[in-house]
Amino acid sequence: MIALKGIGKRFANGTEALRDLSFSVAEGEFVSLLGPSGCGKSTALRLVAGLLEPDSGHTRFAQDRPEIGFVFQDPTLMPWADALTNTRLPLDLKRVARSEGNDRAAGALKRVGLNGFERAFPRELSGGMKMRVSLARALAAQPKLLLLDEPFAALDEITRNALGDDLLRLWKEDGLTVLFVTHSVSESSFLSQRVLVMTPRPGRIAEDIALPFGRDSRLSSATIEAQRAISAALNTAMAA
Repeated sequence: MIALKGIGKRFANGTEALRDLSFSVAEGEFVSLLGPSGCGKSTALRLVAGLLEPDSGHTRFAQDRPEIGFVFQDPTLMPWADALTNTRLPLDLKRVARSEGNDRAAGALKRVGLNGFERAFPRELSGGMKMRVSLARALAAQPKLLLLDEPFAALDEITRNALGDDLLRLWKEDGLTVLFVTHSVSESSFLSQRVLVMTPRPGRIAEDIALPFGRDSRLSSATIEAQRAISAALNTAMAA
């Protein structure tokens, strides 16, 4: 679906975030970008989304640019708006009719487990529920490509695991292509089909790890073996 080739990015303050970053993601894949804080994972995601432009290299889609959903690390909800209105935001920006927008937003909230919370305001929701609204907002636009920037990092383990399970279900149900940024080895080992391990800044891909099928639980032997492989690759990348 998308390929990045030779991407370089330096910010105005002189920080070189990325150097010669290259990778591709096939349609329907679940791919994680894994690396230490500050290695350029989030910058890469924003380049894919078109929120930033590279200084060198290029980003190309196989066909026309797909509908993209973006879930940030912070839920970024409007505090004065209820869950339904927050979820409907991308549809309002597209000038979708209000009745259709409400139906699609309500349906998205139901799919992430928030049926009955349509009129709840962000201050009335837990951290996990706020992130579910953010995920519903991305889904309401019916994206083909879903970008997630460490969306579960600030959540407790129980909530993080529940949201991870829901994300896998939604990926399978909708046939989404997912690019997921994380610094968690365990999270990437369970969720992903491939893990792209990045070097410290300036970030590039140190290793592309394809994970085996059969990781049906976080404690399965296949998942634990995947964690070992990812940890080893990350340690090598950090030492390079």
